Amino acid sequence: MHWVYLAIATVFEIAFALCANAAKGFTRLWPSVLTLVIGALGTFFLSLALITLDVGVGYAIWTGLGSVGIVLLGTLLFKERLDWRKVLGIAVVIVGVVGLELSGAAV
Repeated sequence: MHWVYLAIATVFEIAFALCANAAKGFTRLWPSVLTLVIGALGTFFLSLALITLDVGVGYAIWTGLGSVGIVLLGTLLFKERLDWRKVLGIAVVIVGVVGLELSGAAV
């Protein structure tokens, strides 16, 4: 179940970043409120995953996959440039996440 909680937390992490972008430095009320609520929900689900996962592994996977998702959605939604360096970075993160999962750190 910890992987399900971590997946949910990762979706909230991605949504958090997108809402933070829409909040424009917390100058827009509803995107700002949504940013705080989504951030709290993501942290809540991360904490559920960390009951079983090692904190270093869980947090690294959460932030790593969240970062990949944000880069990809930034490319799709905001027409941000995806060059070979970003693709290489995504590949390195994915390899790292797989390595952490294979480490058997979950009890």
